[in-house]
Amino acid sequence: MLRRLFKTGNSVVLSLPREVLESLGVGNGENVSLELDQQQHRIIITAAEKPLAAAGVDEDFAHQVNAFIEQYRPALEELAK
Repeated sequence: MLRRLFKTGNSVVLSLPREVLESLGVGNGENVSLELDQQQHRIIITAAEKPLAAAGVDEDFAHQVNAFIEQYRPALEELAK
């Protein structure tokens, strides 16, 4: 799968297709782990540990909260000011 890097602000961004994100079980705003395999010239992306699940919070509930945050992010950011 070929992807193009693009500049956003002072960063260079790599977009990931929805299928890859779904396969990793991650979405917008979530953390991933990035490793560089210099010998093979590869970047390895893995899903980061989700602290809510590790703390014993029901996974379905955590997904519902995440969906709520994603849906209402602009309003929540305004309220946080």
